[in-house]
Amino acid sequence: MDILVVGHVNSKFALMCPQLPTITEASPSSLIAFPFDESFPMTCEAKGNPKPEFWWTKNGEEFDPYQDPRLIKEKNSGTFVIPNTGNLTEYQGTYRCYASNKLGTAITEEVEFVVPHVPKFPKEKIDPIEVEEGQPVILECNPPKGIPPLQIYWMTIGLQHIEQDDRVSIGLNGDLFFSNALEKDSHRDYCCFAAFPKIRTIVQKNAMSVIVKSTNSIMEREPSLLMPSGVKSETQLVKGDELLLECIAEGFPTPMIEWLKIDHRLPDRVTIENHGKLLSIDQVDEDDKGKYMCKATNIHGMAVHYFDVSVEEPPQWVSEPESQLSMIGSDVLINCSATGTPQPTIQWMVNGKPIEGMFSVYLNKTSNSTDSAVYQCEASNRHGTLLANANIMIMNLPPMILTEEGLEYSAVEGKVIVMHCKVFSSPPSAVTWNKEDSTGSLEGLRFTVHQNGSLEIYNVEKEDMGQYTCYTKNTEGTSAITALLDVKGIQLNKIKHFFKHPSLGPCINRLSLFFSADRYFIEDGILQIVNVSHRDQGMYKCVASTPMDQDTASALLMVLDIPHAPENLLLSEHKGRSVKLKWIPGEDHNSSTTEFIIEYEESQWEPGTWRELQRVPGNHGSAVLKLYGHVNYRFRVSGVNTVGRGRPSEPTERYKTPPAAPDKNPENIKIEGHLPHEMDINWEPLSPIEHNGPGLEYKVSYKRQHVEEDWQEHLVKRHSFVVKDTPTFVPYEIRIQARNHHGWGPEPKVVTGYSGEDFPSAAPDDVAVEVMNNSLVKVSWMRVHKDKLHGHLGGYRISWWRLRSLLDSKKTHGDKHTLTFPGDRNHAMVPGLTPFSEYSLIIMTFNRRGNGPGSHAVNFKTPEGVPERTPVFRVTDVQKHTVTLTWAPPLEANGVLTGYLLEYQLINNTEEVGVLQTVDISNPDTTMWVLQNLEAISRYKFYLRPCTRVGCGPRVSKESTTTPEAHKGVTPNISEAVNSSKTFHVIEGLELGTVYTVRLMTNNWVDNTSIFEYVIRTRAKVRISTQGWFIGLMCVAALLTLMVLIACFVNRNKGGKYSVKEKEDLHPDLESQGIHDDTFCEYSDNDEKPLKGSQHSLSGQIKAEGSGDSLVDYGDEDIQFNEDGSFIGEYAGRKEKKGSMEVKGTTNQSTA
Repeated sequence: MDILVVGHVNSKFALMCPQLPTITEASPSSLIAFPFDESFPMTCEAKGNPKPEFWWTKNGEEFDPYQDPRLIKEKNSGTFVIPNTGNLTEYQGTYRCYASNKLGTAITEEVEFVVPHVPKFPKEKIDPIEVEEGQPVILECNPPKGIPPLQIYWMTIGLQHIEQDDRVSIGLNGDLFFSNALEKDSHRDYCCFAAFPKIRTIVQKNAMSVIVKSTNSIMEREPSLLMPSGVKSETQLVKGDELLLECIAEGFPTPMIEWLKIDHRLPDRVTIENHGKLLSIDQVDEDDKGKYMCKATNIHGMAVHYFDVSVEEPPQWVSEPESQLSMIGSDVLINCSATGTPQPTIQWMVNGKPIEGMFSVYLNKTSNSTDSAVYQCEASNRHGTLLANANIMIMNLPPMILTEEGLEYSAVEGKVIVMHCKVFSSPPSAVTWNKEDSTGSLEGLRFTVHQNGSLEIYNVEKEDMGQYTCYTKNTEGTSAITALLDVKGIQLNKIKHFFKHPSLGPCINRLSLFFSADRYFIEDGILQIVNVSHRDQGMYKCVASTPMDQDTASALLMVLDIPHAPENLLLSEHKGRSVKLKWIPGEDHNSSTTEFIIEYEESQWEPGTWRELQRVPGNHGSAVLKLYGHVNYRFRVSGVNTVGRGRPSEPTERYKTPPAAPDKNPENIKIEGHLPHEMDINWEPLSPIEHNGPGLEYKVSYKRQHVEEDWQEHLVKRHSFVVKDTPTFVPYEIRIQARNHHGWGPEPKVVTGYSGEDFPSAAPDDVAVEVMNNSLVKVSWMRVHKDKLHGHLGGYRISWWRLRSLLDSKKTHGDKHTLTFPGDRNHAMVPGLTPFSEYSLIIMTFNRRGNGPGSHAVNFKTPEGVPERTPVFRVTDVQKHTVTLTWAPPLEANGVLTGYLLEYQLINNTEEVGVLQTVDISNPDTTMWVLQNLEAISRYKFYLRPCTRVGCGPRVSKESTTTPEAHKGVTPNISEAVNSSKTFHVIEGLELGTVYTVRLMTNNWVDNTSIFEYVIRTRAKVRISTQGWFIGLMCVAALLTLMVLIACFVNRNKGGKYSVKEKEDLHPDLESQGIHDDTFCEYSDNDEKPLKGSQHSLSGQIKAEGSGDSLVDYGDEDIQFNEDGSFIGEYAGRKEKKGSMEVKGTTNQSTA
């Protein structure tokens, strides 16, 4: 608290008045160094006069951030930043900041800087766990410690979650509990995963193996608790924490868990989770403390555990010390008290140094301003610490009027006006007001001088107009200011403020105080309320005002909401399996209740789960409930209105119905035959609540339809039955009836089904094919007789494959295609065929078992069609008036190719295009054409369509611009024919530093038509003596020579002798090593890295012979493509050799 903030203090006053240090900003009490954060600020900001100086302590000892160059400091601030440079452990500890000037010292709460370690499971070998079937198993996780929250998952190595149910569950400690092990629990890869979300880390424990030994009969036993141990335990929580109570039991059959609170109902906020084994309450408070009990039961007995829950609180201020301004020689009393559980201890400090004191500090007859100090009160218990600074300022100061001189005020006759005179002084000043035409201070019922010095005039009159003077005086001096008052008539202007009617709640009469900025918005005189609640209901008043007058208007706001929960639920008229439920409806919140929803919860099958039972109209307050037998019920009611469904009521006490015979039989009976001599009968079982009593089983009855024979009957407990040794696909009559220990269900209905199906034994006859067009045929056949189907007819399948193109005499078996046509039919259409081809086709029928035999194959031919588009179409030579076009034949001619249709037109950059010119090329072997008499420097678009006797296929297009002048033709060098089995070819005799175009063509193609085309440049001559690597290599050689000479000299001076062999080893014959002047410094780069952005060759290899140069060496060069898509890679060489080139493969890959 800053004791000098008493209105608008001008800067001159702030500079001349001393101030104790006041902490304005500090770090939270705990700062965690998460590994993904870049830095961690330790914040400490303060104000005061003189400016405070800052210093820190770490773990109680002085700590100077300026002594550590790694820390980032801020100028004129106590804040420093710890960068995340990987060595954070040394900064871990408890910090406190001190802000001091000559008047005193303020301190912050202690800040704990926590550096989390990376949690890890210990490396350990875990022996397999062997257990007999039916016995309990506990797989321990023992997760490592880390920054909470901790999340535990049990999964297999394949990351499949271990399914949890009444029998299998994960405990709060992370262990995996099996109430009774079954043979299916045998696995060798149970893995515990511990996740720490705040540090984004998941760690895995070594896999555990569980071997469950099967037994002929599982020994049934009463429950006992696996978690917690013993009969009683104590749980301590801090107010606001989450209460988690857990009971996990073992036994066979699997025990069910029930929760109770001794002498109380379970709180409404209780949530039962983990299949009834976990009780949780969020945000606990004092009302949640007490004794809780969990009860595990099965048919053989029960086990219980009691939890004594206590709720404690961290410290909270009852009386926080306040800053004070006192004059010299006065008494000062500073109070400080706090509450909490356990009761907090109080520690007093002055300027950060401890002093004795319990709940208050008394300063007796302080003498002078040197007694000014910052007092700290620290309240703490085991759940937390509170710290408050109180600035105690001892000083004498003459009056200083903070209100500006000569302010002008306006008022309306009959209204109220307030003129201000804010004063700061020590001791406090006496304030009086007078008017220029009066001799004494203002007095009377219409004038009031408030404690803050302001003058309030009631029922303003015209005579009140004029100049007023405010006089202030204390023992240290006096001061005064003047103000002018102007009185006018009523002048109502516009809406300016809103107030809520005081009769509807606390009288809060300013918009900025009453209306929350996040829910209330005022614009252009309109008040908008979002997220309306019941507390918003009431009378609202709109006040239109000017600085001198106002007027009002009111509006009533009614808030609609969901109904309140019904109350006082009562069960009456108990009649075995029916009971009457009564209730009192809750408040409907201005919207009538349209209906009530009644829900039930039972304790045996799904405890804690509420399900809807029935609905009744909103004007009813009772209902008769029809119930199932042998169920322990609870009921609750909720109301519904036009707004929505309200909260449910408190549940009733338990009501258990007597057992009875089943009320219904199974439904959704399905008869299927997966094998020829079997019939599978499945049905939807009765839900547990529909059993009406113990010992539920089903009687399955069946007999052949239309055959005089007795019903075959079987009693089963499961909800499926398999009838074996049945004839194939014959109709049966089936009925299923439920019964329990108390009798049979109603008479069952008879359903009809068929025994198992077998594959069809016959193929369709008289298969015929009618050609509809060159890609579609109609297939017809004679249906297979139903006696040969041996099951329900699924439909027909047609399979076909292409034998050959009619251009090719050799037949091959192409890919097989199949279409399925469901249902009973005798024809179908087969689309998508290739024109001018010969096909073979078969047809078969199928049922649920599978396909029958195929028919005899029928061959047919499709008529000729138009060709596919040409795969390659290029502009290969552009001159001033001519353009050369090349192309490849279509991949599928779909008939006899008769030639090509070539079209072209002028398309310069204008909206109009030229006339489409046509060239009919009648030779089907033509793959190149030169267009003559074209305009120079003009853009043309060329179209090409291959044609058969039927017509022309789709066209491809290309664009090109003629040149301004004719280019001199260059005669290409053509190599000898290359065998098609080769994957490379060496081109020699190239000139250094020259650009070449390389094309790969086939023998039967014409002129410039190529498979691929590269533009390359051979390497230029390089002066080795200017190369950096050469200079470096020479320096290394000189250094090595010098070292050898020094070694020889030292050896000779020592008088040492060495043999001729040693001499030879030291000075080897250079010729014998093959080192010559022309090769000694030659550089070879054999690094075969892939060329960036390049395409791969057909063989996927590039190899250089003669020269070590290749495109591979220039992987960082720019890669470009021509207009026609061909590759351009320009590069400069580095070797002084005649260029040679090897091309390997048949696609865009080359070396030069």
